[in-house]
Amino acid sequence: MRIIPIDDSGAEIWRAPDLVWNGVTADLAVNALTHPTAPGDFTAEQALATQVLIALMTDRRVEESELPPGEMNRGWIGDTYDIGEHETPIGSRLWLLRRKALTEGIEHLAEAYAKEALQPLIDQEAVASITVSAMANRAENRLELDIALYARSGQSVFAERYAIIWDQVKALS
Repeated sequence: MRIIPIDDSGAEIWRAPDLVWNGVTADLAVNALTHPTAPGDFTAEQALATQVLIALMTDRRVEESELPPGEMNRGWIGDTYDIGEHETPIGSRLWLLRRKALTEGIEHLAEAYAKEALQPLIDQEAVASITVSAMANRAENRLELDIALYARSGQSVFAERYAIIWDQVKALS
């Protein structure tokens, strides 16, 4: 299963998140030591795009009761015991959908999982509100998520469409 940004025409797009991708894994991008104001610090040119991608694409640990039969828990092991008073688990539970068919109602689960994953952006006051809308695109074998983030003024500060693609069912070339 992959989560990718797409535009209205259905083409994949890549807003420049502050991540370095090697084809298998991603890591946070770091400024060069010659950077004029933040040498060696994390790159933060597309902070919201990066935070949204990390929130949606990082697997969140779940309760044992939520695991499908035979499935191992995922996510950061520290989330089981090392969560401070104002911290939340990292990532989303969208990975739990990878073995589900695109049946009626899966959109509600995807919306709930995405909202839960993005809630820390509100808690940390990076944004004032979030809207998530999911639509099953059965012809393309994918679930589409429209994510919008808003400032306190109500102005949209981020809007992107993501596709959750079931690779094991339909290989993409």
